[in-house]
Order: sequence, then structure tokens, then C-alpha cells
Amino acid sequence: MDIFQTLFGEMHAMTDWEIIAVALALAYLILAMKENIWCWPAAFFSSAIYMIIFWEVSLLMESVLSFYYIGMAVYGFWVWTKGGNEHQGVNVVSWSASKHFQIIAITGLISIIVGYLMAKYTSASFPYLDAATTCFAVMTTYLVAQKVLENWLYWMVINSVSIYLYLNKGLILTSVLFVMYLILAVIGYYQWRKSMQSAQSIAS
Repeated sequence: MDIFQTLFGEMHAMTDWEIIAVALALAYLILAMKENIWCWPAAFFSSAIYMIIFWEVSLLMESVLSFYYIGMAVYGFWVWTKGGNEHQGVNVVSWSASKHFQIIAITGLISIIVGYLMAKYTSASFPYLDAATTCFAVMTTYLVAQKVLENWLYWMVINSVSIYLYLNKGLILTSVLFVMYLILAVIGYYQWRKSMQSAQSIAS
């Protein structure tokens, strides 16, 4: 009962702009799963709203991160429409295990450095996990723009860790939202893999 009371309390406290931002964020994921180009306008406006909300409540780094997502929304739209060798957009691709190992190693190292700085100079809770989810989310957003299949695997891990962090902070509504993100990431992986296999069979 306490969980449900907290959940309804958080929902009641949400502003209209927050509700719109959450709805657009969900729309972005669902449209991205379908490789629908309109996922990027949804991401653009969701991030723009969050950037303003975070700035007004003095969550400056979160606001800066939202600004990055706005830029990636523009970049992702361009890549999906004008990218590729023939400038007709890009198809889903799978990168090698060695390339992903390099990505994980570099992003992991950056996460440790950022986590150390946060632990030393701020009062952040779970500084290393917080740094890791942020750094890997920044990197994985780029993979989405490039239509790299394995981006969904990264999101599965990021969302799982985020759920743990939000539950520990009593953010029940946000935790529920990220459970939905986790489920959508699993579905997205299989949909993109099917799309990639279909494109490969047509090409051959």
C-alpha cells in the first residue's frame, strides 16, 4: 500500500509539462523500435522540455545532458534520412564483439573517472553507478543514431541499473517508467534484429 500511495503521490505532483515530456519519451522509444523517423522529433521535444525543467530546479548537469540529447535528436534524424554511402539513410547493423569491447573499456574508464570526481567533490548518492549510467547513456544514444543493433543490449543494462538507483531513492513512478523502458528495449532488440536479417536476405 505504501508503494501505491507513493506512486499516486508522485503522479499527482507531476506538472503538465512533465507528463508531456514522459509521453514523448515513451513515443520516442516505441517509434525507434519501429525504425520510424518520427522518433527523433519526439526525442527532440521531450529533451527540450526536460532541459527547461531540470534548469528551473537547478539540476544543471541533467539539463546539460538533455541539451546533448537535443543535439543527438537532430543528428539521428539526419543519419536516418541522409546518412549512408548513398545518402538514403542507414540500415540496422551489428558491430563486432571486439569493437564493443573497446567501447565498453573506454566508456567504463570515463565512468570510473567521473564517479571518482563525483565521490570526492559532491554529495552524490551511488556516484559510480550514477556516473556509469550517464556515460553509457550518452554513448548508447550515439549507437541508436547509427542504428547499431546492440544499442538495445546496452539499454537493457542501463535501465536495470537505473531501476535499482531510483528504487533506492524512493522514486517509484520513475522506477515504473524504467521498467517499461526495459521491456521496450527487449522488444526493440528483437525487432531490429529481424529487420537486419530481412535486409541481409534481400541483399543476398
